[in-house]
Amino acid sequence: MIEASRFWRDPALPFVEARRVGDGRQACYGAHSHESFSIGVITGGRSTYRSGGQWCELAAGATVLMNPGVVHACNPIEGEVWSYLMLFVDMPWLRERGFVLPQATHSVSPALYGRLLDVFAGLFDDGREGREAMLAAFFADLPGYLDATPGARQAQHPRLDMAAAFIRAHRLDPLSLEDICAAAGLSRAYLIRAFRQRFGLTPHGYLVDQRVQHARAQLRQGRSIAEVALEAGFADQAHLQRAFKQHLATTPGHYRQG
Repeated sequence: MIEASRFWRDPALPFVEARRVGDGRQACYGAHSHESFSIGVITGGRSTYRSGGQWCELAAGATVLMNPGVVHACNPIEGEVWSYLMLFVDMPWLRERGFVLPQATHSVSPALYGRLLDVFAGLFDDGREGREAMLAAFFADLPGYLDATPGARQAQHPRLDMAAAFIRAHRLDPLSLEDICAAAGLSRAYLIRAFRQRFGLTPHGYLVDQRVQHARAQLRQGRSIAEVALEAGFADQAHLQRAFKQHLATTPGHYRQG
């Protein structure tokens, strides 16, 4: 039986991380985001998928794509068994190869699904040579698989984007809502209402998500959970544990171990 959840990393490929989930009922997510570009395939069952302001149901054979910072969630339908593979790729590595973030949030292309399964198989084969070249070729070819129709970009809202950027820049500081309002030039009532409509989280929820992402990056480097929790602005290790599990459907300890 496929393991309920396992993270994959390789020191030879420090810019990429993967997750294998054999029973998604044990890995349910709250709304969250990633600092990396994320792409994955549903390999069994069905799930709900929310990305930004869009929502749909997807089944085995579908590919999902999440751009950095986009709030999303993908969970099983009514407790059904479902499984998936996810790939998280650091943006600096992608930018060096001229990668342009796609507009599509999902695809049902069999060709893309099959190609991505081949990529996962190649990554998990520690003895395979040329794995970085394989990844580079995949991302160079990715635009050709995507239909530009699904997941069109949201309309721009400069002041809300400014508020989100301010939160990201100060995510380790003891931010107040007033600080964010002042930086973006928005009233408290408008910021709370409009921010959630645009990003899928309240300003506070977005701040917590950003702190979880910081903790994730630090744990990936092997740092202690207690130290990372305090640095990221959580009251203690237990506080980080609750937020981490809600946002990433795993515990800090399980993630750190890989």
